[in-house]
Amino acid sequence: MKTMPARLRRGWILGARTGLVGALLLWAPAALPAQRAVNLSPQAWPAGEYQRFIEVQDMHRTSAGMASGKNGAVTVAYNGLAARAGLEALKQGGNAIDAAMTAAVTQVALTAGAPISYFGIMSLVYYDAATGKVYTMNAEWNTVRGETSAATIPGSLSMSSMEGLRGTAVSGRTALVGGFMKGVGSAHARFGRLPLKHIFEPAIDIAERGMPVTTHLAEKFQFRHDDLARLPETRAVFLKPDGTSYMAGDTFRQPALARTLRAVATQGTDYMYKGPWARKLVAAVAADGGKMTEGDLAAYEVIWDEPLVATIGDYQIHTNRPPNQGGVSLIEAQLLADAAGLAESDWLPESGPALKKALDISLVGFLPVPTLAQVFPELDHSPEARTSPARAQALWKRIEAGALPLKFKAPQSPGHSDDVVAIDRDGNIAAITQSINCVDWGRTAINVDGISIGDPASFQQAAIAAIPPGSRLPAPTETGILFKDGKPVLGFASMGSGLHIRTLQALLGITRFGLTVDEAINAPDLLMPTADNTGKWIARVPKGQFSREVLDAIGYAYEEIDQSNMRFGGEGLWVGISRDPVTGMLRAASHNRNNSAAVAW
Repeated sequence: MKTMPARLRRGWILGARTGLVGALLLWAPAALPAQRAVNLSPQAWPAGEYQRFIEVQDMHRTSAGMASGKNGAVTVAYNGLAARAGLEALKQGGNAIDAAMTAAVTQVALTAGAPISYFGIMSLVYYDAATGKVYTMNAEWNTVRGETSAATIPGSLSMSSMEGLRGTAVSGRTALVGGFMKGVGSAHARFGRLPLKHIFEPAIDIAERGMPVTTHLAEKFQFRHDDLARLPETRAVFLKPDGTSYMAGDTFRQPALARTLRAVATQGTDYMYKGPWARKLVAAVAADGGKMTEGDLAAYEVIWDEPLVATIGDYQIHTNRPPNQGGVSLIEAQLLADAAGLAESDWLPESGPALKKALDISLVGFLPVPTLAQVFPELDHSPEARTSPARAQALWKRIEAGALPLKFKAPQSPGHSDDVVAIDRDGNIAAITQSINCVDWGRTAINVDGISIGDPASFQQAAIAAIPPGSRLPAPTETGILFKDGKPVLGFASMGSGLHIRTLQALLGITRFGLTVDEAINAPDLLMPTADNTGKWIARVPKGQFSREVLDAIGYAYEEIDQSNMRFGGEGLWVGISRDPVTGMLRAASHNRNNSAAVAW
């Protein structure tokens, strides 16, 4: 904290008071509410609660949602109503896993399966207060065993235009085996407290009763209109009887989804992997040329593992191990920040040179391991090495010397997915990230009994070809729990195309500059840089957040993105919950844009 501005010094003091630089006390369970029949359906919530949260589904935040309480808290990157559903699970005797899974399942119904899907992916980091242990769960993509020529899978994706975002090919070969629902079942079976059927009650109610179409969802319907109209099954779900798209304010119902969720709630999550739904999925994918079989679905299993752990300054980060690749990238970036001296520099929003270093560090996250090995053959690129300070020091020296193959462009003139974090009164922490891993349903737009099947293979051909058919595809999700002095002090999750650089910045602000979770989220954020037609990279930042003086001092070409276009401008989303060790108060913060929310009691 060499030259920290007064504003940030005040934040550091507040951070110390709220437990981000102290130890999280494991508190004794308070008396549970009087025993009554559990019902998480919004119709059973206190009067006015559902209506209040359904109304803010169409809000557009300009600062992080923040909530505090002593008994439990839930935060989400999108869809505040889902956070409220998770909180209801806590209030009715559930724990952090019940709350997180309820919120995640509800999120999918609220988004109509566009950016997230019940056949998408999930990563989880879980702290079990009773044992003091951290567990990780990988429920990410499996590739298809019969897909032996991945390089020929059709499709591509470009963020340079709206048409490029739609994708270029319709093919069943672009579907992968998603583990989201398998993950819900496995996490609940291992750590949940409420009966499984209750986890689905809010989502079933929303699908059955319907919900008002938000402006954001109406834009998605319009963007994908032609693709959603391609197949009769999909058209029946997403278009009106006259073939037009649902508009903002219309009521959108999902009766087919409600029936499927009821089947899963009563029969278990294997309904989608070994039952009637699985057979329908295989037939739908095959009709578009896909090679997925019922054997691919029946063979899917989540991966439980110990966390990947690294020391960052005075803190320890617990995150997902490979085959997830985001955990390694998360730790590597923090170690590179230390090697670059960012902890001793001015805070990023106040310093062009510090921003320049952060941008250089972010580019490492774009390089696959084979490319790193070619560019830096003298370095060890195993996960163990990439999470060591010594290797970070050596790599940073080479980056400073200009060895990184990706280059930022010099200035020419003056200048998908969702997160849930939940903490319960017993001290359990669940942090999850989920995604459909494609743009809004995907170009193929297959829908099976209300569940969206994305096209994540349409732009990951090289990654799929690099692993054996039928194996786990590495995912870039960055989710974790932060410890200090052996005690958990923060649960966090990130998403979006710019998740890597957003996580780098948020954790740097919390661990080195003492910011609270909401201060870290509200700080001016860096977006994922973009490459021009010469292969040079251009830095991107939200318009109006950084001073022109700071941006000009970067020494790189930059682009300011309007707030209305953040999602396609390389935005990263990061949410978290901390707890004050003295007062026992939880501090939950949500995303500072869109319709996120943090709730607590």
